[in-house]
Formats: sequence, C-alpha cells, structure tokens
Amino acid sequence: MILEALGSALIGLALAWATARRLPHQLPARTLVLATGTGGALIGAFITHMALGSGHTPATLVGALAVSAALQSLLLRPTRRLHRRQVPA
Repeated sequence: MILEALGSALIGLALAWATARRLPHQLPARTLVLATGTGGALIGAFITHMALGSGHTPATLVGALAVSAALQSLLLRPTRRLHRRQVPA
C-alpha cells in the first residue's frame, strides 16, 4: 500500500509537471497544477485500491493516472484566440 501511494504520487506529480510545462498559457498557477495532479493521483489510487483490493498494483497505478488526468483537464482554460468566421449579410 505504501509503494502504491508513493508510486501514484510520483505519477501524478510527473503528469502535472509535464502538463504545466507543455500548456502554461492555458493553466492557472503552477503550484495549483502540481497539487491537483498529485492529489488526484492519490485519490484515484485510493478509489481503485478499494474497488479492486490488494494485489492489483498496476491497475491501481492506471486508476491513479486516469483520475489525475481527469482532474487536470478541469483546470484547462480555453485560449483567448477565438477564430470567428464572418458571415456575409
């Protein structure tokens, strides 16, 4: 259980770091992104571990990755550039 928690926290942190580095203009503060990624991964690991039971470490880590990615997607803001087509009158 300790290794699952540590592994999921590292997965969430790595995913959050990659997201913050790749899309800095669409995300809020970097600390919020890192905290959301890590916390989401821990919550995802907990839910997956409770659903499957012990002994399913790879599946638990996949669940942690999925929840972390889903929570980080909620932080994305739309870009300011909207491509509007002008319709002739």
